[in-house]
Amino acid sequence: MDIDVTLLAMLGTFFAAAVLYGAVGHGGGSAYLAVMALFGVPQDVMRPTALVSNIGVAGMGAVRFTLAGFARWRLYLPFLIGSAPFALLGGSLRLPDPVYGAVIGLVLLFSAVLFFIRPKAFGEYEARPSPVAGRLGAGAGIGLLAGLTGTGGGIFLSPLLIFLRWAPPREAAGAAAVFVLVNSLSGLAGQLAAGRDIPLSALPLACAALLGGAIGGTLGIHILSGRGMAVMLGGVLAVAGLKMLVF
Repeated sequence: MDIDVTLLAMLGTFFAAAVLYGAVGHGGGSAYLAVMALFGVPQDVMRPTALVSNIGVAGMGAVRFTLAGFARWRLYLPFLIGSAPFALLGGSLRLPDPVYGAVIGLVLLFSAVLFFIRPKAFGEYEARPSPVAGRLGAGAGIGLLAGLTGTGGGIFLSPLLIFLRWAPPREAAGAAAVFVLVNSLSGLAGQLAAGRDIPLSALPLACAALLGGAIGGTLGIHILSGRGMAVMLGGVLAVAGLKMLVF
């Protein structure tokens, strides 16, 4: 009975997290990691489970945001080219010093505060031109972080695109979905190359996340305004930042 209750609790939290994250084009990896850490799941099970769930949610989000016209491939391709090999590298490594998690957590919380105190600044706006070299470098750094943490990297990419005005909120969400999908695939490949398996327990959790992501994607594409998405993204960053600090 305890096992069933634990599974139901994890399914429910994966679903809820996917609704929130899917609305802003993210896979929800940081939240899945937090949930599994709370229930004492081993790290070698946590990371592939989070990545498999990411792949499902972000893959569906990438298709939907692209079909809705919120993906500019000329802008986002350098991020993907820069990130994929470094996500593969990060996925083959184990997360080192806890101080690393604390630093990332503080960065995410700082970004969340900016979204909450200045939501009007993140409404719809005209995107600025961005240098290809800057996008390649940013993609490499975010890809490495994504692989190391077992996330897709969307929690780092979306704030960057919005703060620098390289893309408006919905396009940032579309970019994040594609970015998370590519980096999650690369990160999972890195883990498999390192001899780690995908646990069977990942399947029901990934299905719960996929259902939540479908609902979240509908919110992000059809219902939320630009400011609403900024506030939603602030909530996602706050959850992810707290996860990095607490767990």
